[in-house]
Parts: sequence; C-alpha cells; structure tokens
Amino acid sequence: MGLLSGLLGLPLAPLRGVGWVLEQVVQEAERQYADPAPIHQELAELEADLLAGRITEEEFGLREDELLDRLEEIMTGSGGDVADSDGPALQEGPQ
Repeated sequence: MGLLSGLLGLPLAPLRGVGWVLEQVVQEAERQYADPAPIHQELAELEADLLAGRITEEEFGLREDELLDRLEEIMTGSGGDVADSDGPALQEGPQ
C-alpha cells in the first residue's frame, strides 16, 4: 500500500515543497524580527542623525520611543508571533 499511496500523493509534492519554503521564510523573518542588534544599530544611527542636525529633537524622540518599545518587546518576549529557537511560532489571538 505504500507504493500506491506514494503514487497518489505525488501530485501534491509541489504543494508540500511550497509549504516547506514558506515555513522557512516565516521562521527566518521571525528570527530577524527578534534580533536586537539591528535596533541597537538604528538607535546609534538615529543619535548620529540628531548630532549632525539631520533630524529634530522631536523626530528623534518619536523614533527613539518606537525603537525602545520594540526592543522591550523583544527582551520581554511579548513581540507578537515570535518563534523560539526550538519550536514553532507562538500564535496570538483566536485560531
């Protein structure tokens, strides 16, 4: 029966491949979203822009608050759909 089910399931192989690729893309996006290094880099660039006079203090304050809020989400683990490194994504909301 294994050969028969294998042959019948063969037309679905491309769909399984697409599903696997999508899962890999989602996992990588979640990993990158949960990485604090780019946020620290953006904060440093933001400060450099302020010191160089490219942005106002008001713009700096608004953007800094956004970045610090996102950094806090990452550090506390409440950043929405963030996957842990060993398992599937944790989904928020009704399923």
